[in-house]
Amino acid sequence: MSYMCKRMRFRNAIEVYEYHTAKYGAPGQERQEKKKATPEQMTKRNRYNRERLARWKIRNNFDVDDYFTRLSYEKDKRPESMEEAKEDWKAFLQILRREYKKRGAELKWMRNIEVGTRGAWHIHIIVNRIPDTDVILAKAWKHGQIQNQLLYQKGEFEKLANYITKTPETDKRLREANYSASRNLPIPEPEKKVYKHWKTWGKVRVPKGWEVEKDSLHEGVNDLTGYQYRSYTLIRTVRLPKQEKKKAKKKRERA
Repeated sequence: MSYMCKRMRFRNAIEVYEYHTAKYGAPGQERQEKKKATPEQMTKRNRYNRERLARWKIRNNFDVDDYFTRLSYEKDKRPESMEEAKEDWKAFLQILRREYKKRGAELKWMRNIEVGTRGAWHIHIIVNRIPDTDVILAKAWKHGQIQNQLLYQKGEFEKLANYITKTPETDKRLREANYSASRNLPIPEPEKKVYKHWKTWGKVRVPKGWEVEKDSLHEGVNDLTGYQYRSYTLIRTVRLPKQEKKKAKKKRERA
């Protein structure tokens, strides 16, 4: 039975998606009846797509030596609405862009403005780190404290992507949240190939130097299409640093 295999390649991860489609058919497979998505399924799908796109952007544009920063508000400087918080962000971002430009660097960022159920506001940001980034951030944020840390990369940034895109639906401690990212965060084009025979369930081919990320293998039948699917993530056993990206692109393993 033929199926589509789509791979998203990053420096230290490869995401693999395998699925049957009506275009390629699934001979020998009994297809379930196609169903209309419920509101709950649509909400789940939208969350999945948002987290996945954020993960792709992080994996392709940031690394472990970049910053994950929390911008806090002092109690007497808290905004009264999300629109006011966005204005604070715009003023902050304007300074960042100016300072990065002075140093001949391009600013890349992702952020989530959050307000908790008790009224505390803060902004989580991911930003590419250059010399003096900590000084620039401190100069630009005028509403409270700043906490910087290097990106945590467990799962090759999967948990970080989920965190930076969280909403009141995914975190009940939040009353409201607003996620956004800069436009200069490209993602790679997917590699697509049609195969004639479906691989054995629970078994995937792992190239040398890679391993299947724990708990990343998912197999089942799509509730909407009625066809089988499988997805998993391959992680390098030894991470490649950012400066070896071009070299890795030329010599990467075929998976």
